[in-house]
Amino acid sequence: MDESQVAQIVEKQVLTVAKAVEDKIDEEIAALDRLDLDDLEALRERRLQQMKKMAEKRSKWVSLGHGEYTEIGEKEFFAAVKASERVVCHFYRENWPCKVMDKHLAILAKQHMETRFLKVHAEKSPFLTEKLRIVVLPTLALVKNAKVDDYVVGFDELGGSDGFSTEVLEERLARAKVIFLEGEGSRPANTSTAKRSVRQSDANSSDSD
Repeated sequence: MDESQVAQIVEKQVLTVAKAVEDKIDEEIAALDRLDLDDLEALRERRLQQMKKMAEKRSKWVSLGHGEYTEIGEKEFFAAVKASERVVCHFYRENWPCKVMDKHLAILAKQHMETRFLKVHAEKSPFLTEKLRIVVLPTLALVKNAKVDDYVVGFDELGGSDGFSTEVLEERLARAKVIFLEGEGSRPANTSTAKRSVRQSDANSSDSD
């Protein structure tokens, strides 16, 4: 086979591919052409309704305290978990490990509007800590639909020291489905902030009562 024959075969193949691509584009254009004004208006109206629904949901979340990391008392706990579908509650005491957890949760509260982030002073809430069997501090109670569904106890699941990143905690909460990494309510984190450790001392273990 000489070079001219090879060139003809290659040219034929290129034209075949080009024709297939052109046909595909023509089909897509035809599909768009078949959409009349009523169809386009229906799509627009559907999108507007979705946006309105999300705005109403966000407004409700804000009114319930979502978007902030808030301390509450023992008596407020049950009303708070009934009002919000998803709650992360940090049981803490005044120690270094709990301060580390505080810093990460304050970041996540702003990034995940879909979930309410709370903290309760364990030593001032004896009834609640006993009822929920809180022993090691810090402990996160992960609440869904007014029921404690899971716990994060100390730092064992977060690498075993206070040097874990916000991203590690975020992924643990996402596995429990108490926050969403994408979609409704969540907001992309600043990568440098999310991965930055808040380790500030040599303390490297959680505290136990």
